[in-house]
Amino acid sequence: MVAVPELAHPARDEIQLSSVLFALSDPDRREVVRQLLDGPLDAANCFASDPSMPKSTKSHLMKVLREAGIIRNEPHGRNRRLTLRRADLDSRFPGLIDAIFTAHEPPD
Repeated sequence: MVAVPELAHPARDEIQLSSVLFALSDPDRREVVRQLLDGPLDAANCFASDPSMPKSTKSHLMKVLREAGIIRNEPHGRNRRLTLRRADLDSRFPGLIDAIFTAHEPPD
């Protein structure tokens, strides 16, 4: 059996505001984070706004969020588990996540 590889995640003190804001500027990435506000999800069950989105696009969304320090993407059996790094984000940028996700977004 092939092990699911570990991925690199920035340490709490390496999370940069500009990277977080860039990652959250995309509506599909914000939707992933919105889903994770309720708790961890298996990557296979976490859908962006378009469930027919190609796997490669979905993987890129997760990579941007992970590299920005917003989510953890860790092995979970043969799958991957996504977790919002809420404590790290709240420590670095108090109130940011609440401000972003309680703000009213205008309709498209």
